[in-house]
Amino acid sequence: MDVEPGAPVHITQVPEANQLDRVALDARTPFEERIVGVLESDTDVAFRYRLLRPKTLLKGQRYPLVLFLHGAGERGSDNLKQLKYLPTWMAEPHSQQKHPCFVLAPQCRMDERWADVSWNDKKSTPQPAQLTTDLSAALAAMNDVIDHENVDPDRIYLTGLSMGGYGTWDLAARLPDRFAAIIPICGGGDERTGLKLAALPMWCFHGDADTSVPVERSRTMIEAVKAAGGSPRYSEFSGIGHDAWTPAYGDPAVLDWLFNQRRNQSK
Repeated sequence: MDVEPGAPVHITQVPEANQLDRVALDARTPFEERIVGVLESDTDVAFRYRLLRPKTLLKGQRYPLVLFLHGAGERGSDNLKQLKYLPTWMAEPHSQQKHPCFVLAPQCRMDERWADVSWNDKKSTPQPAQLTTDLSAALAAMNDVIDHENVDPDRIYLTGLSMGGYGTWDLAARLPDRFAAIIPICGGGDERTGLKLAALPMWCFHGDADTSVPVERSRTMIEAVKAAGGSPRYSEFSGIGHDAWTPAYGDPAVLDWLFNQRRNQSK
């Protein structure tokens, strides 16, 4: 089942043997465990995500929120695998000291996708008519965090890698005014959405030796945004395969750029 943005995907408690509340603390990670109840074919389906809060929340201060969409290899129901890469790195003390923020890490269910498109085509693929259930649930989780935490609505960032890169392009094209900036990594989108994305700050990354997602997917999107009048940043790593996220997220300048972006700021 696909769900339009804003459709009645709802937050609900999904009881588990060791869970007495919607929020559970796990000793293995500083991320809180949370669950969104997705109504699918009249049945509540548990959609799991994790939330990292800034270590110190100052009264009256609002903080950025980073929504991270993981790759295909981190799908499942353990609510842990999706913390690989950026979420874990952002939870490190030096990262939170430099960039205190909320980090939202949803986990796509096994055999589902953030965007229902082919990952292997070199050419642009049409954007599906609706969000997938899992990406709509991630959006519902994001909205719930915004409503109940001290989130700065003008500093909401979206990023993802591989399958999550596709999800980043897809969600940003549907809600370009919701995000302050995006970082899609080794993904792709629909080049016809270039005009919708033109005003959105973005920094895209891809390895030119990627055999999983053709580098043409990022090149096409960047050219489409440029043709629509946008000024996207694009970094293509020579000799790098699918793992473009390690050098991308590992460059301090990238996160410095991201956290410097504000929605509707003058350029």
